[in-house]
Amino acid sequence: MLRTSLPFARLPSLVTRAAFKFKTGSTSFTESHSIAARVAPLTATARFARAGASVRSFSARATTRNFASAALATEEPDMVCGSSVAAKHPVLDRMWQHIATGEENAFYVVDTAAIEERYALWMRHLPYVRPYYAVKCNPDPQILQTLARLGTGFDCASQAEIRDVLAAGVDPRSIIYANPCKQPSHVAFAATAGVNVMTFDGCDELTKMKKLHPEARTVLRLFVDDSHSQCPLGTKFGAVLNDVPAILRHAKAIGSNVVGVSFHVGSGCFNVSAYSDAVARARKAFDIGASLGFNFELLDIGGGFPGDETAPIAFEDIGAELNKSLSEHFPLSSGVQIISEPGRFFAAASHTLAVNVIARKLAPNSLAVSPTPSSPLKAVQGKRALHGGADPYYMYFVNDGLYGSFNCLLYDHAVVHPMALAPQDADAAYSSSIWGPTCDGLDCIAKDIKMPVMDIGDWMYFANMGAYTSAAGSHFNGFVPPQKIYFDSAADEAN
Repeated sequence: MLRTSLPFARLPSLVTRAAFKFKTGSTSFTESHSIAARVAPLTATARFARAGASVRSFSARATTRNFASAALATEEPDMVCGSSVAAKHPVLDRMWQHIATGEENAFYVVDTAAIEERYALWMRHLPYVRPYYAVKCNPDPQILQTLARLGTGFDCASQAEIRDVLAAGVDPRSIIYANPCKQPSHVAFAATAGVNVMTFDGCDELTKMKKLHPEARTVLRLFVDDSHSQCPLGTKFGAVLNDVPAILRHAKAIGSNVVGVSFHVGSGCFNVSAYSDAVARARKAFDIGASLGFNFELLDIGGGFPGDETAPIAFEDIGAELNKSLSEHFPLSSGVQIISEPGRFFAAASHTLAVNVIARKLAPNSLAVSPTPSSPLKAVQGKRALHGGADPYYMYFVNDGLYGSFNCLLYDHAVVHPMALAPQDADAAYSSSIWGPTCDGLDCIAKDIKMPVMDIGDWMYFANMGAYTSAAGSHFNGFVPPQKIYFDSAADEAN
């Protein structure tokens, strides 16, 4: 029987799947669905909930309710949290099954059920905001197909991303080309593909779009406060409010069809007030547009939503803040369509990365006693080190690193948490560092952490690795990206 190092019991079954259908026009949509809520963990980080289900239905075009009352009033499931970074038991089962085939290379276990669970969470807390998945976060075809089946839209930043989404069977009317600075040929491609909604933040971009895509339905990207985010975007994108009148006058002069406003508080936002402040700025831009004869009908509130419960702020808190702010500035009675661009929110928890320990050594001057072939490092644990240190310091080399999945440490300011898949002694932890496989001395994943002692050939894993990881990996030094093993934990539980 395959082993697992985690002692917790089998997860409760996932009760039923949610069924969602959307009817899409250009940017407007209606949605009708009933949700039999999943009660399994909402992420791949060991949230365990009791079995149960809540059902509700709604119409996103209803005008008798406000955003603040839109979130489900049903009781939240009790959560029993284990390690904040431990993977779900079914994920570890799949990991062991794949290792048992003789696998040595790093690989991902991708649980598509986690994506559906995140979608159900979104609909509980922001039911009147249609998510447009940020493809840049992770363009994995399985993610795209899963979200397309659920009925999300898609936020694309390039011709290639548009092609990928169209290949998943998505209606081009459910795509927003949300890159404010686009290559001309990509704009022309969007026109031929029927992707009509696209963003801009300046007069020159608007003129270019008008020439290459005369029928485009354009959306003005605003500058907002993104100082409370992992990855601020405002230094590169967004029109300040003082410039909005001049930009819209130019739009009027060239006959551009400006249909709304967008903003982005930055990727990985950790301050809920950033959202309400941005919504208030968007309201001012709407009012400026109205004074110039525009009738805006679309608000894109961007991304920045957390991908798991280890984030500094909870998605539930963001949802409550947004519902309150949207009720005040863009009530349902206004008829304004609200969309968003979540990326990590959907992708992060779906991927768990397994890496193999390909080499190990003691840090210089770590031990006074050297290991022997018949008595490896574990035999000298606890021996007094040089310079009076009591414990050894281990350096582990694994077969993925900064040039692969862990580029997120550089580009996304991520923090990762290694877990030994099957530690020999889970109670004993020693100072350690983890290094990638390349010849670059900067290829370090973690320093000065505590890990149980591991042998060459042992495995460790990292949960919540679906966002801004594989999407930006390279083949540096000839190391190939990890393969992906897909499964649906909900279907497995049902069987």
